[in-house]
This record gives sequence, structure tokens and C-alpha cells, in this order.
Amino acid sequence: MPESVGIPFLLFPSIPSCSCTAPRTDRQAKGDSQEGPFRTAGISAPMDKGLHFTICVITTVLLLRESSQAGAGRNDDSVNKGADSRGVGEGLPTLTVTTILEDPYVMVRGAELEGYCMDLLAALAAMLRFQYRVKVVADGKYGAVAAGGNWTGMVGEVLRREADIALAPLTVTSAREEVVSFTTPFLQTGIGILLRKDSASQDMSFFHFLAPFSKETWTALLFAYLLTSFCLFLVARLSPCEWSEPKNEENHFTLLNSLWFGAGALALQGTTPRPQALSVRVIAVVWWLFTLALLAAYIANFTALLGAGSEQLPIQTFEDLVKQRNLEFGTLEGSSTFYYFKNSKNPVHQLIYEYMEKRREHVLVKTYQEAVQRVMDSNYAFIGESISQDLAAARHCNLIRAPELIGARGFGIATSQASPWTKPLSIAILKLRESGDLDYLRNKWWESSCLRHSREHWGPLELPALGGLFLTLGIGLALGILAALAELFSRSRRTASHAKKSCCSVFTEEICTRLRIKEPARQSQETSGKANA
Repeated sequence: MPESVGIPFLLFPSIPSCSCTAPRTDRQAKGDSQEGPFRTAGISAPMDKGLHFTICVITTVLLLRESSQAGAGRNDDSVNKGADSRGVGEGLPTLTVTTILEDPYVMVRGAELEGYCMDLLAALAAMLRFQYRVKVVADGKYGAVAAGGNWTGMVGEVLRREADIALAPLTVTSAREEVVSFTTPFLQTGIGILLRKDSASQDMSFFHFLAPFSKETWTALLFAYLLTSFCLFLVARLSPCEWSEPKNEENHFTLLNSLWFGAGALALQGTTPRPQALSVRVIAVVWWLFTLALLAAYIANFTALLGAGSEQLPIQTFEDLVKQRNLEFGTLEGSSTFYYFKNSKNPVHQLIYEYMEKRREHVLVKTYQEAVQRVMDSNYAFIGESISQDLAAARHCNLIRAPELIGARGFGIATSQASPWTKPLSIAILKLRESGDLDYLRNKWWESSCLRHSREHWGPLELPALGGLFLTLGIGLALGILAALAELFSRSRRTASHAKKSCCSVFTEEICTRLRIKEPARQSQETSGKANA
């Protein structure tokens, strides 16, 4: 007869409400049809049931405790502190995966690990049918050659067979490829510059109000203003409706008044003199429309400039970073980014490496989290993987990445050389990319909490953007001049008909009279008056 975890069910022949019963003997079966020993002892039926229930609960607890202890004993050798062990079924191969804690690739949440790499690992395990055991790299490094020639970090653990694969934001480089094998990259990235917006923002100059328009636009605007004022002066003199008696009347649209009229329209202020002729009014209306659209464009662009002033970075490229003296800059110690600048033949990159090498105790950081915190707390620019910098900018709205990217590269899974898992993992990654699963994971873990602004790519308005506005102004000025000449020609025809003169001679005489400067005429009249006196 099987044992019942140290509690003899022989003493309790009838337990109808408990499912944890042991097989009964014939003697116990007979006891079911007779009164038990507790009946003869005078124990009531409710107390009998209560004792049966209590013994059943104790038995169940002991069974569960023994089962959990046995299971823990079997798993002590495969699960370490800080590790995550999962699988998709029994009897499948188990891979030891080394990784590094970095947001959002691998993060600790309670007793488990989560992140982009953990989701990717689960998808690969489901596709290739394997179990896995995840452990965090002991020295907290990605992998570089130490002074003694040995590899550190995750690459070193794969080389020493302490791990089967390394799944992390591990950059594929030629030096690492010589000692381990890499799968197809699951993320593409580059080298960028992470800055704090207020530390990298450009100071506003004294003439910052001129920034909404380019120099060419301001030059064209000044030319348009002077041309329009001159056309007002000219048309007001040519139009007989505006100046009917040139010999006896004074024209109100002098050159100075015409300039003042145009300036008043630029400031949306009404000014005198008021135009009376149709030709002058045409030019005035076209100039008003021109200034209205121009002011709207200026105000809109100036508002965008003020709002996006923090995004107008003086540091756009790595060359700008080298030339400035306000920010310190560095990268992760022993990272592929550091060795990229060390091996680069580019003069600018060599200057960056020399700066970091001379000040390595001050500018090189140990972890990515330390780099982000230092950027936020001090005048420091971090040079690193652009995809990680995009995450920092998405999580911290006061950070921004400079536009320039260099050194296109990718993150791959590292395996030992001649590992049978390299090609299957590469094929699985390609399938996940083709199905859109990698894009889904990218969007899931890189979701931004900052608001999107449409003015990210602001720039001063160039002249071609306002070309139609200037064309409209030119057409209006031409129409005004033609209308003034038509009015003058019509009056010249009537005058020539009454005076029996040629129309062309009268028209020419009218133009010469209206374009003549009156001050010398006044002086001659005054001189003749004094002589007569």
C-alpha cells in the first residue's frame, strides 16, 4: 500500500469531502459500512467532518511543499541570481544567453528581465524550438581586447564557452568578427552626438529679428519698397485725375510723401496723402496686399523661430563639436565607438580621439545610463550609437541628437565560431524583418513621450518661396503706370482737339510738365516778381 506523506489514512476511514485520499484496503472498506471508532467514542458527526477536513488540508500543504522543494532542487544548477530561464517545451536544447542591462534592450522588472532583446529572444526561441537561460555579463562590458590580449565582456564569455550566444546591443566590428561569428544585424544604427538642448542652443544675436528672412529676401524687400514708392511718385504726377493742373496746383505725392506712404503700409498704418486717381489706387492696393502677405509670413516664421530656438543647434556636425570650447565630449570606455575614432584616418575623427585619449579619466564613461545622466546634468556631449541616443531623446525631452551620423553599423547576435546556431538565427532574423515583427518591436520600445513639433526642420524663408508675391507686386506696379499713361493720353487727345495741336506733341508736353521740378519754376517767378517791383 502506498504511503501518504507520513499521515496514515488508516486512522480516518471515511473522508468523503477530500479528494486527497489514498487507496483503501479491504479492512477500510468494511469500516465504511460500520460505525468508526470515533462513533463509539461518542464524538459527534460534525466534529468528525471537521477533523477530516483539517487533516485533508494539512496533507495537501505537505504534498505541495515537497513538490516545490524537489523542483527547486532540480533547477538550482541552471538558474542563477539575476538570470531568467524560459523554454518552449521539454526535451529541447537549452542555450545560455549572455546580455547586458541597458534600457530598453534588457531591463530588470521585479524578478524577471524584459526589453527589446528579451522579446526578440522569445520570438527566436519559438521559431527555432530551443530553450534558453539568460544571464547578465559579469564585468558589465560589451567586449574589447584587454591588456593581456584576452577579450572582456560578452565577447569574452562566448569565447570561453561560458555562453552560447550574446544577445545585446552588440555592434558588429571587424575585430570582434575575427574571434566570434555574428548573425545578420537585427538593428541598424550609426554614431551620433547626444546634447542637452539648453546647453547646445544658439545664443540670439542683437539682430535676431532679421532671422526669419534670408539676406536675399531682405534685399529684395528693400528694392520693392523703393520701387513702389518711386512708382507712386511717378504715377501721381502722370495721372491728370491726381494732378489736374500741374502749373497751378501742388502734387501731394512728393517723393518724400511717397516713401512715407509705403512705410505706413508696411506697418499697417494709414497715412496721407490719400490717392484719388485710379492708377494710384491700383498701386496702393497692390502694395497693401503685398505687405499684408509679407507681414503674415514674417510673423509666422518669427514665431516658429522663437519656439524652436532651442533646436537651432550650433553643433550640427562632428567638426562643429571639435571647434567649440563650451562642451566636453566623450564616449563609452572600451566601446566600438571609441575604437572607431582610434582607427579612423579622418582628421576630424583623429582630433576627437586625441581629445578623448588625453582626458579619458574625465570624458569616458562606464555605462550608457551614466552617459545620459551626465549629458542632462552638465555641459557634456555624448558620442555613441544613434539608436540609443534616439531613445534617450524620446524619454528625456530636454535632450536632442545632432543631425550628422557617421559609421553606419548594426547590432548582431554573437556566437562562437563554427556554431551551428549562427545561420539559423540569421535566417530567423531575416524572416522577422520581412514580416514586420522587428519594426513592431522597434516602435514598441522606442515610443516617445515627447510631443512632435512640425517646426523641427525650420529655416529662413528663401527668395524663391516669396517669388510669386514679388511677381504680383511687379504686375501691379506695371498696371498702375500703364493706367496713368492711359489717363494722361486720353486727356492729351482732348486738349489737342480743342487747341488744334498734335496729340503726340501735347502728350509729350504734358509729360515734361508733370515730371518737371517745380522749385526752380517758383524761384524764377519770385525773381521776376522782385524785378517788376
